[in-house]
Amino acid sequence: MDIIKCHFFVVAALIYDNAIYALGTFIGEGTFLKTLNLLRFWLHALITPTLILFSIASMREANIKWAQQSWVLLFGVLYTIVAIFIEIITVLNGLVLQASKEYGALSYSSAEEASGPPIMILMVLIALLIAGFMLWWKAKWPWMFIGTLIMIIGSVVSFDINSNAMTNAFELILLFTLVWTKKQLDLNRLYVH
Repeated sequence: MDIIKCHFFVVAALIYDNAIYALGTFIGEGTFLKTLNLLRFWLHALITPTLILFSIASMREANIKWAQQSWVLLFGVLYTIVAIFIEIITVLNGLVLQASKEYGALSYSSAEEASGPPIMILMVLIALLIAGFMLWWKAKWPWMFIGTLIMIIGSVVSFDINSNAMTNAFELILLFTLVWTKKQLDLNRLYVH
């Protein structure tokens, strides 16, 4: 199922996000860096929700019976579209970027403080958690569930360090478990018995 490869786009978007964040000070404040940072927001809104499709595709690849039904894929596509539109409406609509220097790194971020947890991310994490649980229960593969749980815990718990590295570390752990899950699916080792 080709849709399962969407996690590669998420990895590429995360690499782009971190590269722009790391290079911001070298590029310097101005329109160019502001545009590169705006692209970070758009990639996040358009690419991250595809992990919902990855979740469904993983269960289908593992031959989890109920995930094989066409309505599940249709629901996943609609759920992904809704997640994208929610991110566009709640984050990108009226987005005003301002230069900010945090922990020595220059970037452009939203001028408005976010109110409440990011809805799109919650939607994605719910899909990953369900798929991860199903893969653990039916195919005896716990790592997608564990990676998602670590990401959730890492998002909720506050760490007292002067860096954004912890958030990126939790994202990296999650993506590692997703890539590992994909690798196992490719090796045909995650089949329900």
